[in-house]
Amino acid sequence: MKSERAWLEAPWLRVTILFGVALGVYWPALRCGFIWNDSDYVTAPALQSLRGLGQIWFKLGATQQYYPLLHSAFWLEHRLWGEAPLGYHLVNVLLHAGSASLIGLILRRLAVPGAWLAALIFVVHPVCAESVVWVSEEKNTLSTVFYLLAVWSYLNFDDRRRGGDYALGLACFACALLSKTVAATLPGALLVLFWWRRGRLDWRRDVAPLIPWFALGAASGLFSAWIERTYIGASGSDFALGAAERFLVAGRIIWFYLGKLLWPVGINFIYPRWHVSASVPGQYLYPIAAIAATVGLWRLRRRSRAPLAGWLFFVGSLFPTLGFLNVFAFIFSYVADHWQYLASIGIFTLAAAAATGALHRTSGPIRGALQGAIVAALGLCGAMTWQECGTFHDMKTFYQSILDRNPDAFMAQNNLGIELQHEGRLDEAIAHFVAALRIRDGYVEAHTNYGLALVASGRLEEGIAQYRAALRIEPGNAVVHNDLGVALANLGQVPEAIQEYLAAARLNSNYLDPALNLGFAYFRVRQIPEAIASYERALRLKPDDPVAHNCLGLVLASVGRSEEAADHYRKAVAAKPDYADAHCNLGSVYGTAGRYADAEREFEAALKINDALPDAHFDLGITLSIENRLPEAVDQFAAAVRLRPDFADAETGWGRALQALGRTDEAQEHFSAASRWRAGSGAPGP
Repeated sequence: MKSERAWLEAPWLRVTILFGVALGVYWPALRCGFIWNDSDYVTAPALQSLRGLGQIWFKLGATQQYYPLLHSAFWLEHRLWGEAPLGYHLVNVLLHAGSASLIGLILRRLAVPGAWLAALIFVVHPVCAESVVWVSEEKNTLSTVFYLLAVWSYLNFDDRRRGGDYALGLACFACALLSKTVAATLPGALLVLFWWRRGRLDWRRDVAPLIPWFALGAASGLFSAWIERTYIGASGSDFALGAAERFLVAGRIIWFYLGKLLWPVGINFIYPRWHVSASVPGQYLYPIAAIAATVGLWRLRRRSRAPLAGWLFFVGSLFPTLGFLNVFAFIFSYVADHWQYLASIGIFTLAAAAATGALHRTSGPIRGALQGAIVAALGLCGAMTWQECGTFHDMKTFYQSILDRNPDAFMAQNNLGIELQHEGRLDEAIAHFVAALRIRDGYVEAHTNYGLALVASGRLEEGIAQYRAALRIEPGNAVVHNDLGVALANLGQVPEAIQEYLAAARLNSNYLDPALNLGFAYFRVRQIPEAIASYERALRLKPDDPVAHNCLGLVLASVGRSEEAADHYRKAVAAKPDYADAHCNLGSVYGTAGRYADAEREFEAALKINDALPDAHFDLGITLSIENRLPEAVDQFAAAVRLRPDFADAETGWGRALQALGRTDEAQEHFSAASRWRAGSGAPGP
């Protein structure tokens, strides 16, 4: 019996159970795709090489946030499974289970009652779902693993005072910081832990060894705050809170998170953003209550230090997101579940210890009822987490689930509109853009997307009005200038469009689209040197861009520079082998040069890619006619006319091929059809 009990309590078995439960609870996550800003974390094409790996470490701005270890992990994962979401989700689930296992092992080592129960709560609690299912939050799951490994190593150092343990702990701490800087709170958490264990802190034993850790954590935190302001945009009117207002925000955040841990109902990716005002007396109750709770727990310390230790760990771990430092996502809400992923460990530990203590103090039916309640609570949490995974299934489901719980989430309104626009559901998309603007006046992205949807609906002038509204708010937005240029060009206002493209290029010299659009606009107004210069500039920005090569080839061909044009067409199809238009254009150059076999090959390549190209059928028909392969030519002309019934030149070619075959009456029908089409369009006759 004793050996059986020891086997059941073996750490390896508990760890195995935690991994099994994690995989079970998060099984729906493995079928989820990417959401929102996952594209900022899954390694971009420019960073997928070894050189890109170097940029991840040594070039600020190469990634959205400077978390080089995290992005190195994403870089490696991209090498393993590319952009298939399954691998990323599986890694996140395994890291989450790994953190839970380390929580159990550390608490067991510290003889905390309910160590493995705390770990199990961490695995199944729905507040953790956002960090586990959202691929971008691998920064949370990865950082927490290193954070807990650093705790384990430092506990070894505290017991044995060996330099190797200290160095390993410091290395793990650095890795945690390089994954997410919320780990900067670790040295403070260690001091809380030592105070809980010993009842006092000794300067030489406890504080002095952690001074380098505090320095490293502070430097990392300040650097991340600078990155948030400089590269991510955590500045401006949305962050203009005074000291008193930040104090009020911090107090409310603490109680909000504690409430979600104790009663995880109404979980959402974007919670309503509070209106904070120092002139509202009731808002002071939150920070006053937090201070009162701290004082009350301090007074209880002689009975038990554990509640105060857990509370201090919880509040201290939340400090980076309590509102004293700017975080970009404060634009949407002051709270987010993933910000309390690490901090939740303190409350879960207290809850597990309290439940275990209650079990030890009871017996009989009461003990059985309490055990049943614990199992039921865990099962309910697991079911809620399973259900929460489904809200991350795809972009539309994700944004709609946010709006079902918080209709005023303007970002979700805007982004759901984008998804609907991609599906061609323009009226529904427009409704969401209008809703976003009603919620947040001056929302540049919504004005821009509203403009795009209106333009796509053929409402060009209304779309232009939205672009101009966006530029009144943000005159330096290169993307809006470019989009406005496209709309003006579609309206036939090409000179005005050129000015917008030039403005976009001035504002962002590395922006490819304005260079391409300028080339086309200059070509439309027959400013050939300017068109050539614009496409050449586009190719300096992106030397292998197939569109730039193809368009430059068209411009060069129009002024008789056929050999140069052919060279660019060849580069276009080399960069994009399935580029049908480039194949067709290259075939035209070959045909003009008398290289009919080469021309035929390119036209056939274009039609193999896309058989619904009337020009390719027509050009192939001309080539086959020249080669005296008249029956085949007839088939190509017939295909061109079938695809475009008003294709007068194809009717003429069809007639000439039939005439050469001696089928005069049929030929005359096609000549007549060509004449009718030309008469209707005002084009000259054959």
